[in-house]
Amino acid sequence: MSPTATAKAAPRAPGDGPRPGDGRAGSLRRTWRALSPYTYIAPFFTLFIAFGLFPLLYTAFVSLHRVDLQTSGDMEWRGLANYTALLTDEYFWTALRNTFTIGVLSTVPQLAMALGLAHLLNYRLRGRTFIRTAILLPYATSVAAATLVFAQLFGRDFGLINYLLGLVGLGPVDWQTGTVASQIAVSTIVVWRWTGYNALIYLAGMQSIPGELYEAAEMDGASRWRQFLHVTLPGLRPTIVFTVIVSTIGATQLFGEPLLFEGSMSGGISHQYQTLGLYLYEQGWGFFHLGRAAAVAWVTFVLIVVLVGVNAPVARHRSREEAGR
Repeated sequence: MSPTATAKAAPRAPGDGPRPGDGRAGSLRRTWRALSPYTYIAPFFTLFIAFGLFPLLYTAFVSLHRVDLQTSGDMEWRGLANYTALLTDEYFWTALRNTFTIGVLSTVPQLAMALGLAHLLNYRLRGRTFIRTAILLPYATSVAAATLVFAQLFGRDFGLINYLLGLVGLGPVDWQTGTVASQIAVSTIVVWRWTGYNALIYLAGMQSIPGELYEAAEMDGASRWRQFLHVTLPGLRPTIVFTVIVSTIGATQLFGEPLLFEGSMSGGISHQYQTLGLYLYEQGWGFFHLGRAAAVAWVTFVLIVVLVGVNAPVARHRSREEAGR
């Protein structure tokens, strides 16, 4: 081998200068290393902008205009008139009150029952896999199918619920016309569908609690009830906060159950169980006022942000109290 070939094949020493073209290639490699992570997440942000951010901003734009469903291309600037019209509409306040009432009637029993079911499933039971699958079936059931079945169960003349009430000497209840009765009926559908889902979330949280804590509590003579109060509940606090927030958001957006319960977008004869979601649907696709419907959508969005914002400081405050004990 000639000295020239040997010199060409010899590797560069650390102090040698860069070869021709090394600066450009190194710059491209550094640029690719810096940008390559963004190419992997680009599909998510593209879909988010197209189907999340853009509809949100466009809805805000539409809420400031008078827009009819039949002539959606013609927009008339109204400013905040759609929002002020909501504040003077008694049915908006009725829908807001119904949303809060149905939310409480469905969320509190639902989470309490889910916590109890999860506590039972956390022990060694026969057929635990079957039970876990069974309690998740309501969540997998179609909203339309479940609501139609419950509408028959809560029928005034031939419903099973009124038949059972008659067996204990109580008169029939008009579940679709009465204000409190109809809200209880709609809340029952929500409780039936979501209790098993939240129970599995609580069960997963319980199984992440170290077993040593239960063993120490048992050695101290704590009963199962005291173990639940002083070990399980503190360990589940982040999970409980999560389910409360998610259930609150779901209650605020409740739509399918009240719509299909009687098949009326007005939520009953006197709007007795019309929620904000149903009120939005009535404004946009019943009265064809898309601008008003967009304003309702933004009011609902702000309401959800406020509710979640209130829950977060409360959860942090309780965490600090527990940490200080």
